[in-house]
Amino acid sequence: MYQGKVVTNAMEQVVYGIAAAEAVNAEAERLDAQRVFLMVSAALDQQTDEIARIRDRLGPRFAGQYSGMPPHTPREAVIEVARRARAVAADLLVTIGGGSLTDGGKVVQICLANDIDTVEGLDPYRLGTRNGPRINAPEVRQISVPTTLSGGEFNALGGCTDTARGMKEGYTHPLCVPRAVLLDPALSVHTPEWLWLSTGIRAVDHCVETLCSLASNPYADGIARSALALLAQGLRGVKVDPGDLDARQNCQIGVWQAMIPLSTGVPMGASHAIGHVLGGACNVPHGYTSCVMLPNVMRWNEPANAERQRQVAAALGRPDLRPCDAVRGLIRDLELPCTLADVSVGAAQFQEVAEKSMHDHWIHSNPRPIAGPDAVMEILTAAA
Repeated sequence: MYQGKVVTNAMEQVVYGIAAAEAVNAEAERLDAQRVFLMVSAALDQQTDEIARIRDRLGPRFAGQYSGMPPHTPREAVIEVARRARAVAADLLVTIGGGSLTDGGKVVQICLANDIDTVEGLDPYRLGTRNGPRINAPEVRQISVPTTLSGGEFNALGGCTDTARGMKEGYTHPLCVPRAVLLDPALSVHTPEWLWLSTGIRAVDHCVETLCSLASNPYADGIARSALALLAQGLRGVKVDPGDLDARQNCQIGVWQAMIPLSTGVPMGASHAIGHVLGGACNVPHGYTSCVMLPNVMRWNEPANAERQRQVAAALGRPDLRPCDAVRGLIRDLELPCTLADVSVGAAQFQEVAEKSMHDHWIHSNPRPIAGPDAVMEILTAAA
């Protein structure tokens, strides 16, 4: 018999299948927001009329905008956004774009609530800091309109990179989770194919690491299996026909489901931990880190969770394959990178990555215990 609890978060609703401009305005009205500050993708802003439509639909509610969050959400950019939002007395943040923008919005909320105005001022508030100050609850909240499949919009944890140390660090408060997530598959047709598909593998990584966790439960397992099936079908569908909105919506619903086990308390493992370091220290895009690391972490973990891994192969429709090979097959079908060499990470960088990975909190919840950098080196060598 299982014992435990399922934890829910402070998200109020998910809206899907409605055009972004209409959905954003409806949320602003629902929340009675009068000073809406947009954090948007530079490509969407400069190369399409999508952001202009949202600004026009908001009308006098629109208060200001920041365009173009750099990859991995550097502290410097977060502080700049917080200053701009503070200057216009924003009462609602709307992030429209990929995972770096979504994460940025979460950390900006903490900056606004705790009067953080310098890069160094973020230090005491990062996740895991001992004897840090009490974090004030965000009052200026966020809604998210994702254009990739990273899934960060469904939880309260925001990643932000300390560029001085080359480390991506977490920041969180229960109210950092967006009040609403708006899923518009038509908006995502502007997302580059490599980014859409690779962040889809990031979502697969969320499913696999929670499904393979020894701390999971039947509720989370069922949702993760459903998410894997939707993602595999949807990603392959978009690869064949980028204009297939039904396939894109399957991907978005799959991401939503993929994040539920994590948001209810099921931990992730070494693929995410190592991936965070590859992003912060080696500048590898989020999605690509999962493409490269997930199959190799699965193979390394097999002695500890082979039975749970078999659920992954079955959900992907390939119960005949070794689970790590079923995942690698999907990655190859999507024509995405499979090795560290493919993402320009060489053996000379492995020791730094291994040592820094030991400071990521997910390394300590990996199903097969990782006692030190040597174990990480084994995984990196297999992924070379």
